[in-house]
Amino acid sequence: MTPIFRWQYWARLLFVAVISLLVTSAGIFIWFSYRQAMNYLHPARNTASGALLQANGIEFQEIELLTEDNVKLSAWYTPPKNGVVILVAHGYGDKRIETFHALFASHGYGVVAWDFRAHGESEGAFCSLGYYEVLDVKAALDFALAQPGVAHVGGWGGSMGAVTMIRAAAQYPEIEALVADSPFAALEDEMDLRIPFPIMRSLIRFFAERESGVTLDLVRPVDEIASISPRPVFLIQGLGDGMVPPDSAQRLYDAASEPRQLWLENDVPHLNMYAYYKTRYTKRVIKFFDEYLLK
Repeated sequence: MTPIFRWQYWARLLFVAVISLLVTSAGIFIWFSYRQAMNYLHPARNTASGALLQANGIEFQEIELLTEDNVKLSAWYTPPKNGVVILVAHGYGDKRIETFHALFASHGYGVVAWDFRAHGESEGAFCSLGYYEVLDVKAALDFALAQPGVAHVGGWGGSMGAVTMIRAAAQYPEIEALVADSPFAALEDEMDLRIPFPIMRSLIRFFAERESGVTLDLVRPVDEIASISPRPVFLIQGLGDGMVPPDSAQRLYDAASEPRQLWLENDVPHLNMYAYYKTRYTKRVIKFFDEYLLK
């Protein structure tokens, strides 16, 4: 083989190797993006034990809720002593929150706490990050209103639960007061924060929207929160939030109508205001519900 043919042979071989490497890398990148999208829609499941409620002497009943789209939700119910039930909505990848169930029940409030669809012990094909979950809130609301001795219903939500509660309260006036802890203002903004690489973000969005049928622009509580008025909303966020944009609560507050309240604190991580300021959190949130729901 002459030198020129030898050079052409190795050049072609190198070209094929480079193309193969690029195609393989692109395939791995696309596969990884697909897996990330599926992970968003199918979070790992955690289950609540009820141990904290039992330790605090909180009585609760195991119940099952059925949504309008026929998803069965596993839930707990504590009857109220003051005629008011608080709907307690957990965040993405979490389970029904015993801490806040115990907090409200210990102050005489009834509680409905449930596992969102595709979470905990509930049914559900996928999580839609606050879109179809509004139907889960509606199922909890309908259950609460059907119970004897219930005159008023309020809501507390954390993270995705806060987003869902905002969207639900905008649609269902029976939710008479709302505390939203660490919500995002728009799902697109949260994705921009969590996935800073544009190409990967676009691929993940494509796969997630194709699988769920829910586009990101459908989950924008900032566009719906004004509809809650004249019912009150209390927005809470730590400015050290790394899970959702730390200006989210401020944006939601600016978009809301009166009556509205806002509580921000520096250096507090996502959904940690209660952990950092337990006494103040309890006082402010209970005072808020007492003022607007104990009529």
